[in-house]
Amino acid sequence: MSESVPFGSTVRDGVLRVASPDARWLSSGWDGGFVRADAAYNVSVPEGWDRTDLDAYVRGRRADAGFETDGPALLTGVDLSHAAGARAGSVTVYATAGVSNPAALPMDDAVNRPGQSEAVGEEGERTNAGTVNLLVGTTRALDDGALANLLAVAVEAKTATLLAATGFPGTTTDAVVVGCDPAGETATFSGSATPVGSAVRACVRDAVRESLRSRYAERDLPDSVADAEYGVVTSDDTEVFSP
Repeated sequence: MSESVPFGSTVRDGVLRVASPDARWLSSGWDGGFVRADAAYNVSVPEGWDRTDLDAYVRGRRADAGFETDGPALLTGVDLSHAAGARAGSVTVYATAGVSNPAALPMDDAVNRPGQSEAVGEEGERTNAGTVNLLVGTTRALDDGALANLLAVAVEAKTATLLAATGFPGTTTDAVVVGCDPAGETATFSGSATPVGSAVRACVRDAVRESLRSRYAERDLPDSVADAEYGVVTSDDTEVFSP
């Protein structure tokens, strides 16, 4: 999608840039939080990637791709040939979706084992794990609370979509960036029943499903965490009480 449209995109050298002049962003990823910037990024990392100097790495990848503008960035093991976008109303969403590292949360008491969470894969090993990353933009102007709520709406839609499509609520490394245009028409609320929230839910659903369809066109989705390359099953025991 051309960057001449609001929250339009350019993909180059394994870097997806979503541009919107002077947008306000909120990122749940590395070095996240609120920031004002002209762009946000999703950076695909190679097989066996193990860098820890993330700031320098992202700057270098942006520079190699010819993107000089700073902004929040997410990292993914999914090749950007499988990135997918969706647009509705004031909202545009981009997704990369892979589930080689699912994070399962069993609801059956019979599978709970007190005091532990099972992990699959080598401890501390970094791989090109799948990850589900979302870059979400709206041309509406939102305050901090509404932008934070929109991030929650996007995560809820991602979770519902993944459960339906894969049986997992997410992966161990999912992250979301949401952005808005401070110069746009103000939207006081951003919940699921609002125009902006409803559009985000629909766009996340369709972008995630299309990215999964692309990535798993010639490979099988894992049937379980044990069937995946990496992942975790949360089975910790808790003390439930009345406040």
